[in-house]
Amino acid sequence: MATSADVQHGADLDQDRVRDFLERVITDGGAAAAGLCTSLGDRLGLYAAMAGAGPLTSAQLAVRTGLVERYVREWLAAQVAGEYVTYAPDTDTYLLPDEHAAVLADPEQPSYAAGFYTMLQALYATEDALMDAFRTGDGVGWEEHGPALFAGTAKFFRPGYTAALVPEWLAALDGVVEKLERGARVADIGCGYGYSTMLMAQAFPASDFHGFDFHRPSVEAARDIAAEQGLSARARFHVATAQDFPGKDYDLITFFDCLHDTGDPLGALRCAERALADDGTCLIVEPNASADVQENANPIGRALTSASVVVCLPAALAQHGPQALGNHAGEEAMKDLAEQAGLHRWRLAAESPVNRVYDVGR
Repeated sequence: MATSADVQHGADLDQDRVRDFLERVITDGGAAAAGLCTSLGDRLGLYAAMAGAGPLTSAQLAVRTGLVERYVREWLAAQVAGEYVTYAPDTDTYLLPDEHAAVLADPEQPSYAAGFYTMLQALYATEDALMDAFRTGDGVGWEEHGPALFAGTAKFFRPGYTAALVPEWLAALDGVVEKLERGARVADIGCGYGYSTMLMAQAFPASDFHGFDFHRPSVEAARDIAAEQGLSARARFHVATAQDFPGKDYDLITFFDCLHDTGDPLGALRCAERALADDGTCLIVEPNASADVQENANPIGRALTSASVVVCLPAALAQHGPQALGNHAGEEAMKDLAEQAGLHRWRLAAESPVNRVYDVGR
C-alpha cells in the first residue's frame, strides 16, 4: 500500500528522466526478445539463405529455406523493425545487406557474431539456478548448462581467433613463432571444442599440440573435429583441470578467455609455471574489461560484465576454489597472481576492443 512518503517521492521525480529511462529499458527488453529472433534466423538458415541473394519476397525465402511462409513473413517484419533487414514496399521484397551478412550469415568472417545468440539459449534457461546461487553463494557449474552454451561459445569465439590468433597474437610474442615453426610443444588450457588448438596446429605442422579441458563432452567434441580436419596426429585432447594438466617442458602454454573462469586461477598459473620449459611462454588472453566498473559503461563492457554475472563468476564459484575473479578483475589482479606463481615477466602484447593479450613468463 502506497504511503504519503511514497506519493511525495514520486512527485519529486524528474518525469523526463523517468520517461527517458523507461524508453531505454523497453528498448533493452525489445533487444532481448529480438535476440531470440536472431538465434532463430541463424539456426533455421534464414540469414544464410538471404546472404548474397538480393531482394526476396517472404514466399521466395520460405521456399529457399523450406519453412512456412507465414512464420517467415512475421520474422522478416521483426528484422525490418530492428534494421537488420531492409524492405522495399514497391516490390514487397526484403534484403539482407552484405555488411549485415558478414556478421550474421558467414561463419568464416571474423565479424561473425551469431554464436553469441546460441549461447543465450542456454543462459536464459539457467535463471532459476542463478536465483538460487545468488541466495546461497553456490555456483552454477559449466556442465550444468545446456549444450547450446558449449557449442555457442565455440561458435562465437572461433571467428575472432581465426582472424587474430596466429597473425596477431602469436606474432606479438617474443620469439614464439620461430619456435613453433621449428617444432615446439604446446598446451592449450581450457580448450573447449579445441578451435584455438587446431588453428595453431594448422599453422605450425612441425609442432605438437595438447588441448586440456575439464569438461569431457567438449573434449570429445574437440577430438571429433580434429579427426574431421585431419589433425588428430598433432592436436590431441585430454580431460584435465587447469590446476593439474599433465606434461612438462612446454614451449608455449595458452589460456584463451578461460583463466578467470577457474576457481583457482593462482593454482592454474602455478601449474603452468611448473610445466613451462626454461625459456617457455604463457599466452594469456582475457576480456578487455576494467576493474573500474565505470569504465565498462559501454556496449562491449556491458556485454562482458553481464556474461560474468550469468556464466563466468558462477562457473568459478562452482569449482569451490579459493578465488572467483569474474571476467573484469583487471590486469593488475592477473599480473599479481602471475607474480605469486613465479611468472615475473608480464607484458601487454596486443589489444582489441574485446580482448587483451599478455606475454607472460619467468
